[in-house]
Amino acid sequence: MTRPVHYHSGKFPPPELDWSRLISLIGKANGAVARYDGLLSAIPNAAVLLSPLTTQEAVLSSRIEGTQATIGEVLEYEAKGETSDLASEKEADIWEVLNYRKAMRAAESMLNELPLSQRVICEAHRILLAGVRGHGRSPGEYRRIPNWIGPSGCSIEEARYVPIGANMLPDAMSEWERYIHSEEPDRLVQLAIIHAEFEALHPFLDGNGRLGRMLIPLFMYYTRLIQQPMFYISAFLETNREAYYERLLAISRDNDWTSWVAFFLTAVIEQAGDNLSKANAILELYNTMKTRFAEITRSQYAIHALDWVFERPIFKSPDFIASASIPKELFKNKAYVSRGLST
Repeated sequence: MTRPVHYHSGKFPPPELDWSRLISLIGKANGAVARYDGLLSAIPNAAVLLSPLTTQEAVLSSRIEGTQATIGEVLEYEAKGETSDLASEKEADIWEVLNYRKAMRAAESMLNELPLSQRVICEAHRILLAGVRGHGRSPGEYRRIPNWIGPSGCSIEEARYVPIGANMLPDAMSEWERYIHSEEPDRLVQLAIIHAEFEALHPFLDGNGRLGRMLIPLFMYYTRLIQQPMFYISAFLETNREAYYERLLAISRDNDWTSWVAFFLTAVIEQAGDNLSKANAILELYNTMKTRFAEITRSQYAIHALDWVFERPIFKSPDFIASASIPKELFKNKAYVSRGLST
């Protein structure tokens, strides 16, 4: 029987990396992120226009952990109206996605006043697990018992990986936080190490994978690599799930930090390009529809209406009327409503 891999005690942060293997990837990754951020900075109200991509990231990050909800199902569920009754497995999956978005927004708001820290991470975790599967597993609190990763129902002896002991976790998380605020040769390499160490520590009883991936845009935003925390990396990680887990495991098994960092930088390069293409397409669509909405509605509120539709691509007309920031008297003309929504 294969013995489980145990946490790499005493080997964080890595004392050295093979920089010769990484140097070309570092240049490409930083250039790709800079190009994406240039467009991100130019998009008016990016939080609104890119909200479908934010939802997609929440869907894909949750899917890596086994949820089955699609972005269409999430948007339809929101249009129908959220309920607190998780009557089905599908609804439970959808709520995990919705909580992911809520946790991201809360963390972003906290970073306006606080550094990226354990306090921010614990609050994001509390929101992530609120009212969903795992809500009874100490949301917002570090685990006080051992945990391990492996086939469902396996014993610790049958596990694939065993994280750090709970008694050593507080000190390890403090060291992890200090590393976040240290000055390192390259921020993206630093981020690769931050993400890997968080996953290796596995500080919570549930939600570690999603929270660890949430850290990626939050750190990029905190260090001003990007102007808003909107970097979507889970598509690459979901497509390359086995390689993702193997490269993380190899850190503790083989002390191979360099291969993990190379994998991470490759993910950043590919996803920065994909994010750039999608953001460009959304911006082009928005500019086209801006003219179209103005022609159809002949109203000074056309842009308000368009922004509302971009943020909620699937919706009910009464919700639009109630919350699109358009004076209610304008809706007395039903032609306005039908014209605006038919675009």
